[in-house]
Amino acid sequence: MPVILALDPGERRTGIAVSDPTGSLARPLLTHDRLHDGSLLALVGRLCGEYEVVRVLVGLPLTQMGERGPRTEHAEALAERLRAVLHLPVELVDERYTSLEADRILRGKKAPKGRRDAVAAALLLQTWLERDPPPPAGGIPSEGEAPRASRRDVPPSGKGDGGVSR
Repeated sequence: MPVILALDPGERRTGIAVSDPTGSLARPLLTHDRLHDGSLLALVGRLCGEYEVVRVLVGLPLTQMGERGPRTEHAEALAERLRAVLHLPVELVDERYTSLEADRILRGKKAPKGRRDAVAAALLLQTWLERDPPPPAGGIPSEGEAPRASRRDVPPSGKGDGGVSR
């Protein structure tokens, strides 16, 4: 199963998480600090090669009402730059409440500075994985199980064979 990489971009830091090869678990990987860590695009490119990533998720910061927020354009621009550099599918994913949930998880723990961002990226990725579980081993339905459409099978237009939409 291919590995998915998720980014939770913030003003200064970007949390990064990866899925396991089965596509069922997400884990925080690291946090990129734009003031100290060099190019985010170069880092993501290196990680995509190292982990054999086939899709990148970028957290889309929407307001509580699901509307565009002040950082939405930044996330969209990052996704466009990643598409151009990586030549991989890059998907924007609603990231509402991931940082709050990361704070809850880390409350009372001695975590390195920036760990919250990587945990938030892992939460974003885990939610995405659970909404779109991986196909059975080998991608072949079990006996008596009907094939299912998956958002992974849907091209960016939002429509696949038979008009399946996201």
